[in-house]
Amino acid sequence: MSADPGDVAPDARAAWWIYRGTGRPLPDGRFAEELPPPPPWRAFDGGPTLPPPPGDERDLVRRLGPVSARPRPADPAEVDAVNAALFLRRPLLVTGDPGVGKSTLAYRITRELGLGRVLRWPIGSRSTLRDGLYEYDAIGRAQDAATGRRTLARQAGGLPEAPVEGDPDVAALSDAGVGHYLRLGPLGTALLPYELPRVLLVDELDKSDIDLPNDLLDVLEEGEYGITELFRVSAREPVVKVHTADPDGTADIVRGRVRCRAFPIVVITSNGEREFPPAFLRRCLQFSMGEPDETRLADMVAAHFAERSDERTRRLVRSFLEHRSNHRGLAADQLLNAVYLATSGARDPDTGWERLLDLIWQRLEVAPE
Repeated sequence: MSADPGDVAPDARAAWWIYRGTGRPLPDGRFAEELPPPPPWRAFDGGPTLPPPPGDERDLVRRLGPVSARPRPADPAEVDAVNAALFLRRPLLVTGDPGVGKSTLAYRITRELGLGRVLRWPIGSRSTLRDGLYEYDAIGRAQDAATGRRTLARQAGGLPEAPVEGDPDVAALSDAGVGHYLRLGPLGTALLPYELPRVLLVDELDKSDIDLPNDLLDVLEEGEYGITELFRVSAREPVVKVHTADPDGTADIVRGRVRCRAFPIVVITSNGEREFPPAFLRRCLQFSMGEPDETRLADMVAAHFAERSDERTRRLVRSFLEHRSNHRGLAADQLLNAVYLATSGARDPDTGWERLLDLIWQRLEVAPE
């Protein structure tokens, strides 16, 4: 499903609307061909260009179901919001009640566009900008250096080398470079110079400290950041290899500066627990995601339980909608829990089923009368 681009000629629509919400990955290279150039004020030129990131199909299957399952189409408003964020290279702030599928949107985008593993940054009350950019293990470096120096001193004095469990070459640690102790966070990795944008999920930003949205402004506006620990050694080591947020991932950082080449697709979720400052909102595109209707719920169930979709599951969907209309706060994953129990044989649906549904479909908030 795609949104109508209005006055764009019909034969140009296929090349104009990138995200269609079909749940099907685009052929290799198709995304790069269709994505238009950025606005001049959102163009970035970081380098050297890194190879494509790894995928994580197992995580996508866990969250979305297998690719072979019936796709879950997006509504036109969602398609418009994602495409606008893609074209303008702006973060997409997705608001809505818990459990409506805000976080899932990031995984749907990366599957459809073939952009590799989603970089997820879960936000808590103590999260800081530094957590998202990188972490530096200064204590570990100091301990390793001290251990290495002691080992070298023992060897120089003709004493047997003191064994250190799990590290066959302790002496080398005294000379280990700073990059060995530095790991980029999800935001820091997303801003590396990839040819195609990474997908970054900033999950539940409304749970953050009051200062974090403002702290994000400069990084999201400029598409770059510095690493103080690498600046200090840049004259001696202009290029330093560091770890990234991808499993076993590494990247070369030049003179302590990271600048993106393709601005990442940033999906920021919020449950509406607090207001964000106007300066932050101005730099984002906002999309409010409503509760999934019967069609969307049925598509979600079919994606995870294609071989079990029958009249019983359809009745459960209708029962879930009835419960939701009377009791606020039911999340879509609570429906999946009920379908699994009803179709897995773990529970006899004819014995105490209503009592079990009361347990699964917890009334999180009573609707006002």
